[in-house]
Amino acid sequence: MTPTVLIVDDDTGFARAAGKLAADEGCGVQLAGSLAEARAFVRDHATDLILLDLTLPDGNGMELLDGLDLARHGRIVVATGRPSVDTAVRAIASPVVEYLVKPFRPEQLQAVLRRIGRRSWPGLGEAAGADELAGASPAMRRLSDLAMRMAACDMPVLLAGERGSGRAAVARAIHAASGRKGPFVLLDCDVLVPERMEEALFGTANDPGASAFARADGGTLLVNGIERLPHHVQARLLAIVEGRGRADGGKGGGPRLLFCTAGDPARNAAEGLVREDFHYGISALTLRVPSLRERGEDVVTLAELFVQQLNERHGQDKRLAPCADRVLLRHPWPGNVRELRAAVQSAYLLQRSPLLHVEPMGGAGQPAHGDSARISFPVGTTLAEMEQRAVDATLAHFGNDKAAAARALGISVRTIYNHLARREGDRAGCRAGTG
Repeated sequence: MTPTVLIVDDDTGFARAAGKLAADEGCGVQLAGSLAEARAFVRDHATDLILLDLTLPDGNGMELLDGLDLARHGRIVVATGRPSVDTAVRAIASPVVEYLVKPFRPEQLQAVLRRIGRRSWPGLGEAAGADELAGASPAMRRLSDLAMRMAACDMPVLLAGERGSGRAAVARAIHAASGRKGPFVLLDCDVLVPERMEEALFGTANDPGASAFARADGGTLLVNGIERLPHHVQARLLAIVEGRGRADGGKGGGPRLLFCTAGDPARNAAEGLVREDFHYGISALTLRVPSLRERGEDVVTLAELFVQQLNERHGQDKRLAPCADRVLLRHPWPGNVRELRAAVQSAYLLQRSPLLHVEPMGGAGQPAHGDSARISFPVGTTLAEMEQRAVDATLAHFGNDKAAAARALGISVRTIYNHLARREGDRAGCRAGTG
């Protein structure tokens, strides 16, 4: 479903420019030049973002918030060329999540747009785990595009990634987009003892209809944790993939097979956890599901989505506190979406304030996935060198996502570009000096 952006501004030049930015991010755009037009639109339509000017021909833009059903309207962003202390204070006390002063950099608005531009996974709807895929980061856009292309065929797909990254949700999305009429069935080897896995997959001679293959007939069977399967069971699965064997118990042509593995599939094969022939037999179509720390500002989108779900469940109106995104962006989230969801639930249930500060379960700012998330400086390091290394390390941490790196460092995207330009200038000077 395409996100809807309402731009309320009587400056047609600004409104059109902002509308083009929103359209480029995949949003549907509605323009309103007055409070009356905006009220008429929000009365009959839900929105994902309202970009609101304060000075309008028929009143103050903040008046639009009076009586606004916030459950039907996502983010409120004020964009004004005439800021004042009064309006800033009122904005902070209201559901406004950003207060932008014109003229502002396009990157500031793009960052907000990308949070609401959650990638649509066809057919998934409100299925279990669907929220784990929310986000519009480049990594998730690539994943969505590849997954939808793979959904159109019947070949096996190998889903690789860290635990808690949303591999099962991607599998459900592939099934939903495939058009297969049968059910989606998950066989989780992580909760089975090895002696039970073969029977759970294929059933018994006396009762083949109880097998996972039979239950998923005509649909999709996801086998999670293939690195835990005994080698003779892997060989039996390979025979089915290659057409040399079959599973009894179904009359609908059998299921499509999807496989999940934790970590690097090639390493699992090299270490003997997965048979080499089985690895090559199922890895022609491989999807790597990115970790949460690779998804940039998706972490903020997900946190806001989890808060919204909790509001609906508990009948409250809580939201992330201003600057809460900096903590979210700095933490490496080794437990991925599962860890983030737990941290949001903890903050929601334990904090009395309606403005939530989400603290990672292990403590904010404590990197938990190795030295790549840590920088140390020996005594005597110049401030300029510290700055350079901090920017470089943060860019690397966020996969060169300059907007996410800037928010984590508490600086502007322009400062990031200035840093890169200075560094390139220094390199050019060095080359000229040695030429």
